[in-house]
Amino acid sequence: MTSGMETGAIEFAVESLESPALTKAQLADLLFEHIGLNKRESKDMVDAFFDLIVQSLVDGQDVKLSGFGNFQIRTKAPRPGRNPRTGETIPIEARRVVTFHASSKLKEQIQGRSKEA
Repeated sequence: MTSGMETGAIEFAVESLESPALTKAQLADLLFEHIGLNKRESKDMVDAFFDLIVQSLVDGQDVKLSGFGNFQIRTKAPRPGRNPRTGETIPIEARRVVTFHASSKLKEQIQGRSKEA
């Protein structure tokens, strides 16, 4: 979205959505309504954006979105685990996981929003 766009219009549109979670389809609708892209272009842009993020993470690259946060790939070491139902010890293999760290700007916005409520 462009930096010159008023955030109030987008916040209003997001709050009026029926689902408690923002979906890719809703993001495409917002692009259609606020940017003027047609619905197909909006959907393709949202899909391409997330495909780029996913491919970067799969390739082992961190993703940094200024003013939003960082997605990082972390390798977790193997460790012993336990089946909670049987108590049996089972090995948990090493694996790669994605972590997200919100930017300080996003944290400030969230804190400001919770203080208003």
